[in-house]
Amino acid sequence: MGHHHGHDHTHGSNKKTLMISFMIITTYMVIEAIGGFMTNSLALLSDAGHMLSDAISLGIALLAFTLGEKAANYSKTYGYKRFEILAAVLNGGTLILISLYIFYEAIQRFQNPPEVASTGMLIIASIGLLVNIVVAWIMMRGGDVEENLNMRGAYMHVISDMLGSIGAIIAALVIIFFGWGWADPLASVIVAALVLRSGYYITKSGLHVLMEGTPQNINVDDVIQTISNTKGIQSVHDLHVWSITSGLNALSCHAVVSGDMSITESEKLLHKIEHDLAHQNIHHMTIQLETSSHSHDNTILCNAKADSSGQHHHHHH
Repeated sequence: MGHHHGHDHTHGSNKKTLMISFMIITTYMVIEAIGGFMTNSLALLSDAGHMLSDAISLGIALLAFTLGEKAANYSKTYGYKRFEILAAVLNGGTLILISLYIFYEAIQRFQNPPEVASTGMLIIASIGLLVNIVVAWIMMRGGDVEENLNMRGAYMHVISDMLGSIGAIIAALVIIFFGWGWADPLASVIVAALVLRSGYYITKSGLHVLMEGTPQNINVDDVIQTISNTKGIQSVHDLHVWSITSGLNALSCHAVVSGDMSITESEKLLHKIEHDLAHQNIHHMTIQLETSSHSHDNTILCNAKADSSGQHHHHHH
């Protein structure tokens, strides 16, 4: 149970961290958007767009944590933990759209660069950078940005946002010193590329979880070794490993044991496997023990199934 306690603890601090970050980012996003309109800077506007996606991602992450706390019930036996992953995918998709829009706007601006109030742009971008550094620091200190996909998504947003502010600062300086108006759309294109990249990765890892893909932090060969090498286990088949949500991995398999094993022995065996696998990031496991006679029937069954499903095509020609 110690593990679950740890899980809940980071969960609480994640939520608090997100709440603070969400409030700071949302406030500054509004300031930056107004500043972007007033100074006519696309770099600022794209950075504000990025901050909007930050605010959305933080808001969704918050909502996901809150919903994820809802207890499991009969219609959703895992609770609402998957919502977090849906949120991450949605968030990734939003980012991709925002970046495409910024690319489109920037192309228009390269053709005829408008006048930009560069001093105002410099001031607003500099404050933006400070805000991002503060939020990133809060998240690093208070949240689990390594393991939790939702927190990591939100954190990656803030980091690339920081680069966006740096871009806007450099663009403002270039316009002030050299009068190169195209520095503004150039900075916004760089921001857009960053937004696109983080959007792509968040969407990809979220979809991997939704497709029941093997979790990144699990080595299936090691898991099979661990189970097979346990004294008393003859072989393993029908093994599945997937994640329910970030940091919550599940496994199910059939393990063949000798026919004369007592119930007490098999329970000890299961405890040992569970204990060993817990060290390999698997938190929820279902292992069906069976004797070799039973498993032999099973393989015949599997072959018959493969036949009827048409994997051996020779019947159908």
